[in-house]
Amino acid sequence: MMHLVTSPEAWAALLTLTSLEIVLGIDNVIFLSVIVSRIPAQQANRARQIGLALALVFRIILLSVLVWLIGLTAPVFSFSDYAFSWRDLILIGGGLFLIAKATHEIHAEVEADDSEVDQKSGGSAFFWVIVQIIIIDIVFSLDSIITAIGMAQDIEIMIAAVVIACLIMYISSGPVSRFVAEHPTTKMLALAFLVLIGVALVADGFKFHIPRGYIYFAIAFSAAVEFFNVLAKRNRRKASKPSV
Repeated sequence: MMHLVTSPEAWAALLTLTSLEIVLGIDNVIFLSVIVSRIPAQQANRARQIGLALALVFRIILLSVLVWLIGLTAPVFSFSDYAFSWRDLILIGGGLFLIAKATHEIHAEVEADDSEVDQKSGGSAFFWVIVQIIIIDIVFSLDSIITAIGMAQDIEIMIAAVVIACLIMYISSGPVSRFVAEHPTTKMLALAFLVLIGVALVADGFKFHIPRGYIYFAIAFSAAVEFFNVLAKRNRRKASKPSV
Protein backbone atom coordinates (compact mmCIF):
# COMPACT_ATOMS: atom_id res chain seq x y z
CA MET A 1 0.00 0.00 0.00
CA MET A 2 2.84 2.42 0.88
CA HIS A 3 4.44 2.03 -2.54
CA LEU A 4 1.20 3.34 -4.09
CA VAL A 5 1.24 6.42 -1.83
CA THR A 6 4.78 7.31 -2.89
CA SER A 7 4.38 6.39 -6.56
CA PRO A 8 3.85 9.27 -9.05
CA GLU A 9 2.40 6.78 -11.54
CA ALA A 10 -0.23 5.70 -8.98
CA TRP A 11 -1.24 9.32 -8.30
CA ALA A 12 -1.43 10.04 -12.03
CA ALA A 13 -3.60 6.94 -12.52
CA LEU A 14 -5.82 8.00 -9.59
CA LEU A 15 -6.28 11.52 -10.99
CA THR A 16 -7.03 10.29 -14.50
CA LEU A 17 -9.41 7.56 -13.36
CA THR A 18 -11.22 9.86 -10.91
CA SER A 19 -11.78 12.40 -13.71
CA LEU A 20 -13.19 9.68 -15.96
CA GLU A 21 -15.42 8.33 -13.17
CA ILE A 22 -16.80 11.84 -12.53
CA VAL A 23 -17.57 12.28 -16.23
CA LEU A 24 -19.26 8.86 -16.36
CA GLY A 25 -21.19 9.80 -13.20
CA ILE A 26 -22.82 12.78 -14.95
CA ASP A 27 -25.37 10.39 -16.47
CA ASN A 28 -26.24 9.07 -13.03
CA VAL A 29 -26.68 12.56 -11.55
CA ILE A 30 -28.94 13.64 -14.44
CA PHE A 31 -31.11 10.54 -14.03
CA LEU A 32 -31.36 11.02 -10.26
CA SER A 33 -32.29 14.69 -10.66
CA VAL A 34 -35.12 13.86 -13.05
CA ILE A 35 -36.49 10.81 -11.27
CA VAL A 36 -36.67 12.38 -7.79
CA SER A 37 -38.44 15.48 -9.12
CA ARG A 38 -41.69 13.47 -9.29
CA ILE A 39 -41.92 12.98 -5.49
CA PRO A 40 -42.16 15.43 -2.54
CA ALA A 41 -39.01 17.38 -1.64
CA GLN A 42 -38.34 15.59 1.67
CA GLN A 43 -38.64 12.15 0.08
CA ALA A 44 -36.65 13.33 -2.94
CA ASN A 45 -33.68 14.20 -0.71
CA ARG A 46 -33.79 10.77 0.96
CA ALA A 47 -34.16 9.00 -2.39
CA ARG A 48 -31.17 10.90 -3.80
CA GLN A 49 -29.02 9.96 -0.78
CA ILE A 50 -30.07 6.30 -0.98
CA GLY A 51 -29.50 6.25 -4.75
CA LEU A 52 -25.97 7.63 -4.51
CA ALA A 53 -25.13 5.33 -1.58
CA LEU A 54 -26.32 2.38 -3.67
CA ALA A 55 -24.23 3.61 -6.61
CA LEU A 56 -21.14 3.51 -4.39
CA VAL A 57 -22.03 0.08 -2.96
CA PHE A 58 -22.66 -1.42 -6.41
CA ARG A 59 -19.34 -0.09 -7.73
CA ILE A 60 -17.34 -1.48 -4.80
CA ILE A 61 -19.12 -4.86 -5.03
CA LEU A 62 -18.39 -5.06 -8.76
CA LEU A 63 -14.75 -4.16 -8.13
CA SER A 64 -14.55 -6.96 -5.56
CA VAL A 65 -15.52 -9.57 -8.17
CA LEU A 66 -13.20 -8.54 -10.99
CA VAL A 67 -12.78 -12.02 -12.45
CA TRP A 68 -16.54 -12.48 -12.76
CA LEU A 69 -16.91 -8.99 -14.22
CA ILE A 70 -14.25 -9.56 -16.89
CA GLY A 71 -16.10 -12.76 -17.78
CA LEU A 72 -19.17 -10.68 -18.58
CA THR A 73 -17.58 -9.72 -21.89
CA ALA A 74 -17.46 -13.38 -23.03
CA PRO A 75 -20.17 -14.20 -25.61
CA VAL A 76 -23.30 -15.87 -24.21
CA PHE A 77 -25.17 -16.43 -27.48
CA SER A 78 -25.06 -15.30 -31.10
CA PHE A 79 -27.80 -13.90 -33.30
CA SER A 80 -27.16 -13.26 -36.99
CA ASP A 81 -23.70 -11.65 -37.10
CA TYR A 82 -23.81 -10.44 -33.47
CA ALA A 83 -22.37 -12.25 -30.43
CA PHE A 84 -23.91 -10.95 -27.20
CA SER A 85 -22.30 -11.04 -23.75
CA TRP A 86 -23.99 -10.40 -20.40
CA ARG A 87 -22.47 -6.92 -20.48
CA ASP A 88 -24.10 -6.27 -23.87
CA LEU A 89 -27.48 -7.50 -22.62
CA ILE A 90 -27.28 -5.32 -19.50
CA LEU A 91 -26.33 -2.26 -21.56
CA ILE A 92 -29.17 -2.90 -24.06
CA GLY A 93 -31.69 -3.46 -21.28
CA GLY A 94 -30.54 -0.41 -19.36
CA GLY A 95 -30.55 1.75 -22.49
CA LEU A 96 -34.09 0.67 -23.40
CA PHE A 97 -35.18 1.37 -19.81
CA LEU A 98 -33.70 4.88 -20.00
CA ILE A 99 -35.35 5.59 -23.36
CA ALA A 100 -38.74 4.31 -22.15
CA LYS A 101 -38.54 6.19 -18.83
CA ALA A 102 -37.43 9.46 -20.41
CA THR A 103 -40.09 9.22 -23.13
CA HIS A 104 -42.76 8.58 -20.49
CA GLU A 105 -41.58 11.60 -18.46
CA ILE A 106 -41.49 13.81 -21.57
CA HIS A 107 -45.07 12.79 -22.38
CA ALA A 108 -46.13 13.61 -18.81
CA GLU A 109 -44.46 17.03 -19.03
CA VAL A 110 -45.97 17.87 -22.43
CA GLU A 111 -49.45 16.78 -21.33
CA ALA A 112 -49.00 18.52 -17.95
CA ASP A 113 -50.01 15.24 -16.33
CA ASP A 114 -49.38 15.18 -12.59
CA SER A 115 -51.63 12.18 -12.03
CA GLU A 116 -48.67 9.87 -11.55
CA VAL A 117 -47.54 11.84 -8.51
CA ASP A 118 -51.06 11.89 -7.06
CA GLN A 119 -51.71 8.22 -7.66
CA LYS A 120 -48.35 7.10 -6.33
CA SER A 121 -48.09 9.29 -3.28
CA GLY A 122 -46.27 8.45 -0.09
CA GLY A 123 -44.43 5.17 0.38
CA SER A 124 -45.35 3.57 -2.94
CA ALA A 125 -43.95 6.48 -4.97
CA PHE A 126 -40.78 6.47 -2.86
CA PHE A 127 -40.39 2.69 -3.29
CA TRP A 128 -40.89 2.91 -7.08
CA VAL A 129 -38.28 5.67 -7.36
CA ILE A 130 -35.77 3.56 -5.38
CA VAL A 131 -36.43 0.55 -7.65
CA GLN A 132 -35.75 2.66 -10.76
CA ILE A 133 -32.60 4.11 -9.18
CA ILE A 134 -31.32 0.60 -8.37
CA ILE A 135 -31.89 -0.56 -11.98
CA ILE A 136 -30.05 2.35 -13.52
CA ASP A 137 -27.29 2.33 -10.85
CA ILE A 138 -26.45 -1.24 -11.89
CA VAL A 139 -26.20 -0.21 -15.56
CA PHE A 140 -24.05 2.87 -14.92
CA SER A 141 -21.91 1.01 -12.36
CA LEU A 142 -21.10 -1.68 -14.93
CA ASP A 143 -19.93 0.89 -17.49
CA SER A 144 -17.96 2.76 -14.83
CA ILE A 145 -16.17 -0.27 -13.41
CA ILE A 146 -15.25 -1.73 -16.80
CA THR A 147 -13.59 1.64 -17.51
CA ALA A 148 -11.75 1.42 -14.17
CA ILE A 149 -10.48 -2.08 -14.97
CA GLY A 150 -9.08 -0.85 -18.27
CA MET A 151 -7.43 2.22 -16.76
CA ALA A 152 -5.69 0.90 -13.63
CA GLN A 153 -4.03 -2.28 -12.40
CA ASP A 154 -4.36 -1.82 -8.61
CA ILE A 155 -7.75 -2.35 -6.99
CA GLU A 156 -6.85 0.19 -4.27
CA ILE A 157 -6.59 2.93 -6.93
CA MET A 158 -9.88 1.83 -8.50
CA ILE A 159 -11.75 1.89 -5.19
CA ALA A 160 -10.25 5.28 -4.22
CA ALA A 161 -11.26 6.80 -7.59
CA VAL A 162 -14.80 5.39 -7.32
CA VAL A 163 -15.25 6.68 -3.75
CA ILE A 164 -13.99 10.18 -4.67
CA ALA A 165 -16.23 10.30 -7.76
CA CYS A 166 -19.29 9.20 -5.75
CA LEU A 167 -18.59 11.87 -3.10
CA ILE A 168 -18.44 14.54 -5.81
CA MET A 169 -21.66 13.14 -7.31
CA TYR A 170 -23.27 13.37 -3.87
CA ILE A 171 -22.21 17.00 -3.39
CA SER A 172 -23.32 18.05 -6.88
CA SER A 173 -26.60 16.12 -7.01
CA GLY A 174 -28.43 18.44 -4.60
CA PRO A 175 -27.77 21.69 -6.50
CA VAL A 176 -28.44 19.96 -9.84
CA SER A 177 -31.77 18.56 -8.57
CA ARG A 178 -32.86 21.95 -7.19
CA PHE A 179 -31.93 23.70 -10.43
CA VAL A 180 -33.89 21.15 -12.48
CA ALA A 181 -36.92 21.49 -10.17
CA GLU A 182 -36.86 25.32 -10.29
CA HIS A 183 -36.50 25.55 -14.08
CA PRO A 184 -38.95 23.29 -15.97
CA THR A 185 -37.22 23.79 -19.33
CA THR A 186 -34.01 22.29 -17.93
CA LYS A 187 -35.95 19.17 -16.94
CA MET A 188 -37.06 18.70 -20.54
CA LEU A 189 -33.44 19.15 -21.63
CA ALA A 190 -32.29 16.60 -19.03
CA LEU A 191 -34.90 14.11 -20.29
CA ALA A 192 -33.63 14.61 -23.84
CA PHE A 193 -30.11 13.84 -22.53
CA LEU A 194 -31.41 10.61 -21.00
CA VAL A 195 -32.84 9.54 -24.37
CA LEU A 196 -29.46 10.29 -25.97
CA ILE A 197 -27.59 8.33 -23.29
CA GLY A 198 -30.06 5.44 -23.63
CA VAL A 199 -29.46 5.28 -27.39
CA ALA A 200 -25.70 5.26 -26.77
CA LEU A 201 -26.02 2.37 -24.29
CA VAL A 202 -28.14 0.32 -26.71
CA ALA A 203 -25.63 1.04 -29.50
CA ASP A 204 -22.79 -0.15 -27.24
CA GLY A 205 -24.71 -3.35 -26.59
CA PHE A 206 -24.86 -3.94 -30.35
CA LYS A 207 -21.08 -3.29 -30.67
CA PHE A 208 -21.62 0.11 -32.29
CA HIS A 209 -19.66 2.49 -30.07
CA ILE A 210 -20.64 6.16 -30.13
CA PRO A 211 -17.66 8.16 -28.82
CA ARG A 212 -18.67 9.61 -25.45
CA GLY A 213 -16.87 12.84 -26.30
CA TYR A 214 -19.59 13.66 -28.86
CA ILE A 215 -22.35 12.98 -26.33
CA TYR A 216 -20.74 14.98 -23.53
CA PHE A 217 -20.00 17.87 -25.90
CA ALA A 218 -23.66 17.92 -26.96
CA ILE A 219 -24.74 17.88 -23.31
CA ALA A 220 -22.27 20.63 -22.34
CA PHE A 221 -23.24 22.83 -25.30
CA SER A 222 -26.98 22.43 -24.68
CA ALA A 223 -26.53 23.02 -20.96
CA ALA A 224 -24.58 26.21 -21.66
CA VAL A 225 -27.32 27.49 -24.00
CA GLU A 226 -29.98 26.67 -21.39
CA PHE A 227 -27.93 28.43 -18.68
CA PHE A 228 -27.86 31.64 -20.71
CA ASN A 229 -31.57 31.22 -21.45
CA VAL A 230 -32.35 30.95 -17.71
CA LEU A 231 -30.09 33.93 -17.01
CA ALA A 232 -31.85 35.99 -19.70
CA LYS A 233 -35.29 35.12 -18.26
CA ARG A 234 -34.17 36.14 -14.78
CA ASN A 235 -32.80 39.47 -16.03
CA ARG A 236 -36.01 40.18 -17.99
CA ARG A 237 -38.05 39.44 -14.87
CA LYS A 238 -35.95 41.86 -12.84
CA ALA A 239 -36.18 44.54 -15.51
CA SER A 240 -39.97 44.24 -15.72
CA LYS A 241 -40.45 44.81 -11.98
CA PRO A 242 -41.56 48.39 -11.24
CA SER A 243 -38.94 50.41 -9.46
CA VAL A 244 -39.89 51.71 -6.03
